[in-house]
Amino acid sequence: PSYFPEKCTKAGQVVRAICLMQNPVPNTNNNQSSQIIIPQNQVGRKSDIYVLCVSSSHNVSAKDWYVALVSTTVETANPEAELEPGLRLLGPISEKFVSVSDLYVPTDDGKKDNIFVSASFDATTHFETTCEDIIKIYENITGSPLILPL
Repeated sequence: PSYFPEKCTKAGQVVRAICLMQNPVPNTNNNQSSQIIIPQNQVGRKSDIYVLCVSSSHNVSAKDWYVALVSTTVETANPEAELEPGLRLLGPISEKFVSVSDLYVPTDDGKKDNIFVSASFDATTHFETTCEDIIKIYENITGSPLILPL
């Protein structure tokens, strides 16, 4: 969206916390990675909260360090507080970096002018919506569905 801001519209905001830890997420059997989705209805929200943790076994941190990401779609005037249910799951946090980003979506499918714009990364940490967006762009460009034989 940053390359063609005139072809996008703001669709909301995402709040993310990147956390550096010296421990895996508690209650995950000391796994070196974890993916947790907190359902919206369990925390009285309209949007799920996503928690992702990776470690040196993924070559993203030094040995005995973990990198966690907690994210959700902003629903209030206090975005950082919206992450609390996910942050509480992490255990001790050594460093935390919080950011709020605007979420942009394309205003059209790009077929008219051959400018195909993707949406911003949303709050999900498992890339499902990003993959769906890429597949949609592929189909808009080629006019054919993407077929990936196994």
